[in-house]
Amino acid sequence: MHPVVSSYLIPALFVWLWSTGFIGANYGLPYAEPFTLLLIRMLITLGLLAMLVRLLNARWPGWRAAGHLAVTGVLVHGCYLGGVFYAIYTGMASGIVSLIVGLQPLVTAAVAVMVLRERVTFRQWIGLALGLFGVALVLFEKYGTDYTGVDLSLWAIVWAVFALVGISVGTVYQKRFGTGADLVTGTFIQYAAAATFFAIGAFALETREVEWSLQLKLSMAWLVLGVSIGAILLLMWLIRRGAASQVASLFYLVPPVTAFEAYLLFGEQLGGLAMAGGLVAIVGVALVVTQNRPAPKTPVAGGKP
Repeated sequence: MHPVVSSYLIPALFVWLWSTGFIGANYGLPYAEPFTLLLIRMLITLGLLAMLVRLLNARWPGWRAAGHLAVTGVLVHGCYLGGVFYAIYTGMASGIVSLIVGLQPLVTAAVAVMVLRERVTFRQWIGLALGLFGVALVLFEKYGTDYTGVDLSLWAIVWAVFALVGISVGTVYQKRFGTGADLVTGTFIQYAAAATFFAIGAFALETREVEWSLQLKLSMAWLVLGVSIGAILLLMWLIRRGAASQVASLFYLVPPVTAFEAYLLFGEQLGGLAMAGGLVAIVGVALVVTQNRPAPKTPVAGGKP
């Protein structure tokens, strides 16, 4: 693959696709409870992936690798999506959820250092901190000091933190144990594990009633095709190619991009502070994902360079 495509276009496409998941969730949640909505989403996705596996004649991993993939599926998809959807469903503003989950790159970097022994340079730590600061600027302009109607109940916070821990630990776990599997079959196993997780939650906690409105159908179509298939396959590819801390830093770009989408779709305010925050987040991510190139060696007279 051309270096420009792998270095810039794929990460940019991933960020855009991932950001639309928050908008799709807001469209779908009024018509179904979180675990029920996510279970239906996973089942439809599994059906499409099964056809893709057959079409590509993709290779299935062994039982040991499949077990690791299932753990990743519960963490990255089950805990993260379930936590985010339930935090929003219980009344917490999506921007506040984004701020809590926005700690993920820092948490992932810390876990990667401890578990994977990844080396995170001082420059990259500065980039991670800048990214978080940029996200905070975007959300501060949106909410300011006016938290009227914002639900900061204990359960909402618990669900948001649950999502944060799931995606952070899951990213590191995938990098450690799941990078050798075929992308399509590996994603299928992850979704099957997540679907089981959502089924348990739906039958234990919810009524499982669904109102199949046109809005829900359109939302579900995009969540399946754009996010569950498109964005996740790109995420697994990025984790395989890069350090966990570098991939995680891309999530700093999601809130600014989501704010811009909300401005285009819903006319939400997007002022100077939000745009400045987006630029700060971009600079922070650039510091994390770009590497200092070593200086060229000076040829020694009469010897090899």
